[in-house]
Amino acid sequence: MADLRCIVVTPETTAYDEPAQFVALTLYDGEIGIAPGRTPMIGRLGFGEMRIRQGDETIRYYIEGGFVEVLDNVVSVLTNRAIVAANLDAEIAREQLRTAMARPAHTPELMGIRDRAVALSRAQLWVARRT
Repeated sequence: MADLRCIVVTPETTAYDEPAQFVALTLYDGEIGIAPGRTPMIGRLGFGEMRIRQGDETIRYYIEGGFVEVLDNVVSVLTNRAIVAANLDAEIAREQLRTAMARPAHTPELMGIRDRAVALSRAQLWVARRT
């Protein structure tokens, strides 16, 4: 069976465009693994880890929301941010989490902003620890 083509695009750049044997992504409501021959689909991404397997190597990214489309063995990931997991610093993510948790949440709008910042920081910390 043919390999996948994985393309990761952020607003600034194409972060990744290479063949892959398997791609695992964090969706808004869980995780999905994509192998060659996958039925076409569109999914909403969450905050978390993307794993791309090429032979014996697994490349890990932190992704921050967006969408994934699978069509004809091409996995297109459109995300706000894609950071190579090895470039994440767990201590910086931990500090961002502390700062996010200390944010005021006196109104529903501020509570939503704080909760999003906490979720982003927790996901980044989780990915940084796995690397």
